[in-house]
Amino acid sequence: MSGPSDLVRIYGRAFAAACWLLVFGWFTLLVLVPQVTMVDQSLWRMEQPKDAAQLTLDIDRLYNDLSVMKLDRADAPADKQAALDARIAETQAAIREMETRETQPRKVYGPENYTRMSGLHAEIFLRTLAFAALTTLIALVVCYPIACAAAFAGKATTTAVILTALTIPYAINELLRTYAFLMVLDYRGVINTALSWIGIIDLDRDQAIPFLESQAAVFAGLVYAYVLFMVFPIYNALESLDKSQIEAARDLGASSLRTHWRVIIPHAKPGLAVGSIMVFMLSAGSYAVPRILSRGLGGDWFTQLIYRQFFDAHNWNIGSAYSVALLIACLVFVALVMKITRVGLKDMVR
Repeated sequence: MSGPSDLVRIYGRAFAAACWLLVFGWFTLLVLVPQVTMVDQSLWRMEQPKDAAQLTLDIDRLYNDLSVMKLDRADAPADKQAALDARIAETQAAIREMETRETQPRKVYGPENYTRMSGLHAEIFLRTLAFAALTTLIALVVCYPIACAAAFAGKATTTAVILTALTIPYAINELLRTYAFLMVLDYRGVINTALSWIGIIDLDRDQAIPFLESQAAVFAGLVYAYVLFMVFPIYNALESLDKSQIEAARDLGASSLRTHWRVIIPHAKPGLAVGSIMVFMLSAGSYAVPRILSRGLGGDWFTQLIYRQFFDAHNWNIGSAYSVALLIACLVFVALVMKITRVGLKDMVR
């Protein structure tokens, strides 16, 4: 395995130093600083002073005293006006100091931003994780045969056609692809129109199948949006498989299913792990696909709650706490996948 010394030996000290500086800068500015900032933001809140109610009463009392002193000064003889002016100035200074304490909340650190997640928001959080896991499972079932077909096609032309057909839609922006998928599932979309043509439903009588009102549309849209992130890691893992192992399994009488279970899938574990992790994290963190395809009728995705906390409620502390909670859940999923598949980081980055 090559290391820093190999980089210096091949490209020289100057180029190697530039590469390491760029990597360090990228990691620091684009990964470390935003994450540390978000974690810090999630751990504090602005809190009113504990004696805020008493301060309000004291301020009201001082305002009453101030009004009385001003009336007394208007009727006071000249030799007492100076003393009253001093008392009035002192009272006004006390009022300003107490009003500052009353209107300026304190910055308090603690876990309260995490514990304030309501029952409904906690339910949406768990549902999002469950739906992301189900999306990952569906993508795995759909993409594994496609990756096998591309890896074991035999002819380079067939492999190129399969991979090109998968890649072409990704030349379009994800948002446009999602809207295109919406047109397929819409009430008068491609599927409902085709069903109407063959007489199964009647669109003129509003008999369209409401695909967009169910979570199935979101699952299908997420799999469609992130299919490449599952196919290519599996394909890359299968490409390195020695085909003679498959032939040996067949010669020994193993069925196709047993060959996959005992030979192909164990070799493809790094690709399966990488694909599952990428699809889960992209699905759990997706905002546009669930929002567009469900039109708000299929229930909120947790990312929609995070968006509303940041930009509607302007509560960046709660939004940061929700974001960190989602990040922790994704990291737990990564650890579980690595443990289940018995794949290490070195295996996944090969």
